[in-house]
Amino acid sequence: MSALFPTPRDLKSASQLQRELAARVLLTGDLTGVRKVAALDASSRRGEPLVAAAVLWDLAEERVLEVSVAATPPEGLFPYVPGFLSFREAPTYLAALAALSEVPDLLLVDGQGVAHPRGLGIAAHLGVHLDLPSLGVAKSLLYGVPAGELPEEAGSAVPLTARSAQLGWVYRSRARVKPLYLSPGHRLGLREGLELIRALPAPTKLPEPLRQAHLWAGRARREGLRGRFTPQRP
Repeated sequence: MSALFPTPRDLKSASQLQRELAARVLLTGDLTGVRKVAALDASSRRGEPLVAAAVLWDLAEERVLEVSVAATPPEGLFPYVPGFLSFREAPTYLAALAALSEVPDLLLVDGQGVAHPRGLGIAAHLGVHLDLPSLGVAKSLLYGVPAGELPEEAGSAVPLTARSAQLGWVYRSRARVKPLYLSPGHRLGLREGLELIRALPAPTKLPEPLRQAHLWAGRARREGLRGRFTPQRP
């Protein structure tokens, strides 16, 4: 599905590569033709393999079409360093994506897009590497500040900014719960990314495709699941 994912020798070369790839990010694009979204999440524990799940979600039918799971042993992982997590997690995500029966129209990633100190969170890194539209949905703030106070109502959003530029959104998916941090990764506009998340079902804090990816990644780690699965239709 993609060329070999480059692994830097050290943090200096990793930082340089991030800046080079960030220069290729496009923050324009709409949802025309987007129907099948791959939601990505990972699960790991110290000393165990990193397990990644790719959930292929049909926007029109609002259901999971298939799931693929891949794993990387701990000795094959890039060191855990905040700000450089894409080098640790992306190869396993790529393996999970490659196991899907079709290429998704868009990536929905548990992590940052351009809301990153060097402009290349994992959603941006994967988006540029695969040349696919991508959106990061993070549960915690890494970079930037909210431009105002976020209302308590579900669906509320305020811009997430840094150095006078908007990087994404602080978004309240459920009333009176902690917000999510949305930032486009590649080939997607700021407004379009927010529209996508608002349109997705969200019975819990996370949009349903990402909730499913989270559940599958945790289950796969606990039960040792690997490969591709086709859930039964309800």
